[in-house]
Amino acid sequence: MAWNSIWINVHLATMDEARDSASYGEIRDAAIAVQDGKIAWLGAMADLPADYVAEQVVDGQGAWLTPGLIDCHTHIVYAGNRSHEFEARLNGVAYEEIARQGGGIVSTVKATRAASDEELMQASLPRVLSSLREGVTCLEIKSGYGLDTATEAKMLRVARQLQQDLPVRVTTTFLGAHALPPEFAGRADDYIDEVCERMLPAIAAQGLIDAVDVFCEKIGFTPAQTTRVFEAARKLGLPVKLHAEQLSDQGGAALTAQYQGLSADHLEYLSEAGIAAMREHGTVAVLLPGAYYYLRETKMPPIAALREAGVPIALATDCNPGTSPMTSPLLTMNMACTLFRLTPLEALRGITIHAARALGLHDEIGSLQVGKQADFALWNIERPAELAYMIGVNPCVGRVFAGQITKLVGKS
Repeated sequence: MAWNSIWINVHLATMDEARDSASYGEIRDAAIAVQDGKIAWLGAMADLPADYVAEQVVDGQGAWLTPGLIDCHTHIVYAGNRSHEFEARLNGVAYEEIARQGGGIVSTVKATRAASDEELMQASLPRVLSSLREGVTCLEIKSGYGLDTATEAKMLRVARQLQQDLPVRVTTTFLGAHALPPEFAGRADDYIDEVCERMLPAIAAQGLIDAVDVFCEKIGFTPAQTTRVFEAARKLGLPVKLHAEQLSDQGGAALTAQYQGLSADHLEYLSEAGIAAMREHGTVAVLLPGAYYYLRETKMPPIAALREAGVPIALATDCNPGTSPMTSPLLTMNMACTLFRLTPLEALRGITIHAARALGLHDEIGSLQVGKQADFALWNIERPAELAYMIGVNPCVGRVFAGQITKLVGKS
């Protein structure tokens, strides 16, 4: 039996629920082989075929090996930052006053519109590299800080370029309906016309969109306006997802499920009806503890009800300049355990196999199974729970993307 490469002397946390639905799918004292960028064999060292031949043999020296981590909800491509607003709020300046002074999302839109493709790439690259150094091998990147056709397309071009330049898979999401741009003030329906009739078709024609998202909220867009965007996405054959029930219950999760949406994200105010619809249609719940923490939210998502219903729970950083300026999947896991009371097993599932489900990629990535892409992270830990347990520590000692050991350079 001939393989391109094999990792020996490792412990595997396969996250293969078919192997073991009650644990990490562990195989101790194991090996995993790669051929043509995909997993060709895995199992205990004692079961290795005696006649195997590999071009490359890597001794894992007892490290734990997990699927590559997946950050399934980010706004990681943007220009500028809002640290001055963070400081102003803590010095007693009201959010409304900051907004009147040109702050909030408007400031990020202004900076992102002004940045060239290269400037936007250089602003985003350190954030992406920081994520990759913690074992991320797949990253979702949303637009939504352009709010016009040219800038939304620019953001998504940069996202595609990141995939070309770095050893990471990037999925792109069009979030034109993120906020109302200043030039459409007081004309939300007219802006939705622009999104549905011009922006979305034009950018999709460039091959820049993998999915479509909307911010459905009292301070965002109504369910009726969201439905219009979903219908436009359906006509183009694009899957949908939603920023849903973050600040109030708008029925967005149920609406997303009715459109066979990939995921509904945030969900602090998710209702029983929303949970039932998500369960029926297979829509994943994506929890974003970074935003919950940063906004000092006190209403938790209905974790117990989601568990009881069997709705898959994914996790993501929600990296963005206003409400979750973090890139760390490991901190996300810890926050999910400490703030939402997820178990370490649920947290690791949430950022591997369930995150893959939230992107519609669970047949390709998210667990260690023969035939899936060979995306791994190697960890200097004694047991998988340590990934959610430690704070401010990065035990990642190796990263493999499509079967290739990756070297990451540049400042984090």
